[in-house]
Amino acid sequence: MNILAMDTSNQVLAVAIQRDNKVVGEIVTNLAKNHSVRLMPAIDQLMKEVNMKPEQLEKIIVAKGPGSYTGVRIGLATAKSMAWALNIPVIGVSSLEVLAYQGRFFNGVICPFFDARRGLVYTGCYRWDNNTMKLIRKEENFAMDDLLEELSSLNQPVLFLSPDIAIHQEQIKAVLDDLAVIPEEPDHLLRGVHLIAAAKGKQPEPTHTLRPNYLRLAEAETKWLEKNKGC
Repeated sequence: MNILAMDTSNQVLAVAIQRDNKVVGEIVTNLAKNHSVRLMPAIDQLMKEVNMKPEQLEKIIVAKGPGSYTGVRIGLATAKSMAWALNIPVIGVSSLEVLAYQGRFFNGVICPFFDARRGLVYTGCYRWDNNTMKLIRKEENFAMDDLLEELSSLNQPVLFLSPDIAIHQEQIKAVLDDLAVIPEEPDHLLRGVHLIAAAKGKQPEPTHTLRPNYLRLAEAETKWLEKNKGC
């Protein structure tokens, strides 16, 4: 099966193509540039490199968040538009689950997270079990202080994965000490190949009803709801 995977949910832009169960191409960049002007050129470039045309695609996989509100929307809009135009299925996958795949084979708790500002993170916990990534703590927008206290009480190794690791590394080490496992920088970046892996076994969703997984409302939406409460 020919599969196109894309992720623009955070600063990393990742695109991958799988042909007949073999990943034949991948593009990953970690640049503070606008995904809206870079995603389609990256897809076009990669498809030319692997000698594949859009009409040969049979499935599209997209990271549906959490992460940047704008980034998530760009990825979803592109994936849904292509799936609709080509009349092929589309699968949305949690960006946290995709990141967790960087820690596959780790014997312990895997904690991917994205910084959500004001002491909060988007996070969930996973465990690699029987060649499957299993969610063991629900994904939510959560206070980092409370998360670390909760993980510390487990008294077992925890692998932390995040493109924002530098923001929280000192705090993580202060609370969990040697129980905190923090790998080198490349392991904190989402990859398209892991997006494909995370989608295995998941069912496609109706193209027009596939929704973002923000985990919280945008600030503007929150203020609007507060202002119009009781209306």
